[in-house]
Amino acid sequence: MQKSALIGMIAFALGVIVMSACVATPDPTEASPIPRSNIALGGMMYDNWMKVIGVEVPEGEPPLWKTQTTNTRTGADAWRCKECHGWDYKGAEGAYGSGSHRTGFKGLMGAASMADEDLLAWLNGTKNPDHDFSPYIQEAQLKMLVTFLKKGMTDTAQYINIDKTINSGDAEHGKVLFTEVCEKCHGNDGKKLNFGDESAPVYLGTIATDNPWEFWHKVSFGQPGEEIMPSGLDSGWSSQDFADLLSFIQTLPSK
Repeated sequence: MQKSALIGMIAFALGVIVMSACVATPDPTEASPIPRSNIALGGMMYDNWMKVIGVEVPEGEPPLWKTQTTNTRTGADAWRCKECHGWDYKGAEGAYGSGSHRTGFKGLMGAASMADEDLLAWLNGTKNPDHDFSPYIQEAQLKMLVTFLKKGMTDTAQYINIDKTINSGDAEHGKVLFTEVCEKCHGNDGKKLNFGDESAPVYLGTIATDNPWEFWHKVSFGQPGEEIMPSGLDSGWSSQDFADLLSFIQTLPSK
């Protein structure tokens, strides 16, 4: 081989190495957004539809909100479905039947037996113009809420007791689920992420202990605005799996 050709091959190889070093390598720890079923999307919209569809909080409060005086929250909280009907979906008959979250509005557990058209009519103002979300939420997105109402709600009464303890939960199995799915983001003690602040921290253990219905909902469908948190329902988890996980999380630090 001629000397000039050999030098050229070496230079080409060095060039490839340099170019490869300059190309950004994807961070293997950087997760991609997780695809969601319409049930999961509807469940997250029930939690906070403004975050899910990326819109500004409407001005003022919903017309129906003004018909009650026991819950004094304003702004975004007043527009969240969960604030009227509760994390357990039972409204005045459930966990939000008393305390600062009380509104007196009815629960939604009967929605599963209703026609899709009737549920949509309750969301777009056809049934009640004071419960019209169509100016803010597109029809396709309202239908995701309908899907959640029809197929996503679980009556957790057989798993979560009125005193917030868990009935028939297997904490050992819950620990396995936590280690496999949750620990990477939340840490082995559930304190890696603080949902509150330094003066009033809120960890996984805090939510599981103080509001197990909220914990159940978020694990079922995901967290609005957090694209990499999986949906337990989309992952094929059963109600017993949720109860097991909740039993274990209640053993983690709450402060």
